[in-house]
Amino acid sequence: MNTLIPLLNWYSTLTPDTVQFAKQFYAANARFKDPFNEVTGVPAIESIFKHMFATTDNPRFIIGETIAQNQQAFVTWTFEFSLKGKPYQIVGGSHLVFDEAGLVTLHRDYWDAAEELLQKLPIIGAPIRWLRKRFSVVSSD
Repeated sequence: MNTLIPLLNWYSTLTPDTVQFAKQFYAANARFKDPFNEVTGVPAIESIFKHMFATTDNPRFIIGETIAQNQQAFVTWTFEFSLKGKPYQIVGGSHLVFDEAGLVTLHRDYWDAAEELLQKLPIIGAPIRWLRKRFSVVSSD
């Protein structure tokens, strides 16, 4: 798993011009899944990052904690970006599985789309906040 640190450095400095280097870190048939996407292959993974740069302003990943064992790692991160001048943050984590060559074969992102993004948006945010409040347990403490 000698590519973990270079991979995380790539993520933390990702730009539209460096998306093309995904092939240095991902196996040809790598799978990627997050709350909005599920794709296979480096070109499809690159398209997700290209779309991120096309639809958000100033996106960047801030890498947090890393746990690595054998051919797997779990990494926490904060994704910062702006939409129409309003800043947003998404906090999540990624499970990464590497092959014998150190390339990612599985990249699975875990984050709560409702809490981290949708409830913060105009129009659709209000009903989501109402539902979260409705179903939350009221503490007696």
